[in-house]
Amino acid sequence: MSAHLHSLSEAPLSEGYDAATRDDPEFAQHFEHRFTTIDGLQMHYVVGGDGPRTVVLLHGFSESWYEYRAIMPDLLPGHTVIAVDLPGLGDTTGELPSHDKATLARYVHRLLVHLGHHEGVQLVAHDFGSAVAYALAAQWPEQFAGLMIMDFGLVGGSLTFDQLKPLSFHFTFFQQEPLFEQLVAGQERFFLSYFYQLLGAPAPQKNLDEYARVYGRPGVLHNGSRYYQAWPQDEADNRRLMLKPLDMPVHIIAQKQLFDTFHAALKDAAPHATGSPVEGVGHWLLHEAPGRVLEEIRTFFDYQD
Repeated sequence: MSAHLHSLSEAPLSEGYDAATRDDPEFAQHFEHRFTTIDGLQMHYVVGGDGPRTVVLLHGFSESWYEYRAIMPDLLPGHTVIAVDLPGLGDTTGELPSHDKATLARYVHRLLVHLGHHEGVQLVAHDFGSAVAYALAAQWPEQFAGLMIMDFGLVGGSLTFDQLKPLSFHFTFFQQEPLFEQLVAGQERFFLSYFYQLLGAPAPQKNLDEYARVYGRPGVLHNGSRYYQAWPQDEADNRRLMLKPLDMPVHIIAQKQLFDTFHAALKDAAPHATGSPVEGVGHWLLHEAPGRVLEEIRTFFDYQD
């Protein structure tokens, strides 16, 4: 890891940030935890490699940067790999002025600028990380070389939040403030275990340990529910952003049963977006089909070994 990157890091405000990695020799060999304050929010991110191309990984709700852990070493050839804990989630710490994704994207944008990544960034995202990723690519297209999203329906065009709500109980449940937080607080591990099985496959034990830890941190569960509560605002923001379609390469993979809907919705923002359905999986692509995800990333961004 370069001395420059090391000098940009701060003392962490989040205790236990390295719980899942402190006994992981492969992680220690290739990656480091970093903390940088952006507009009053201490962003946590993991960095590895020093290649000329940069790939940025954004996670979704009920997970953290750690959902990418298994495939990150295979993304290192020729790349600097940066996995970010989204604003308000994981081990990122601080108060947020809003949870709409256009606002949250500014923190990631400014973090990447602070780290010197002004252009050519390859952006990969899952679930609500995809909403942040779209807001990034739409607001600062010059910063990104391409966008790949996973299993997420982008609202604002042909797809609306009202159409999404019937797909799962949690889209409505998370809107019920403060009911959701009061019922789940202190029961994060139980809730998450159920949630992963409901939407796909059980999380590996180490992943579940890590996600229960981060969603048990003060404010994280609250912020997670607010990501959902801001969805109608995201729809309005996206409708405006879609007036200027993305012309960078854009790609989506999603579980087969939702692929056509999600692909069509993405084309409202990026008319030439490509896509591939993934059979035999649910929502949690990074632990249900990590090999397929890795193959899609490497192919889409033209990795050269």
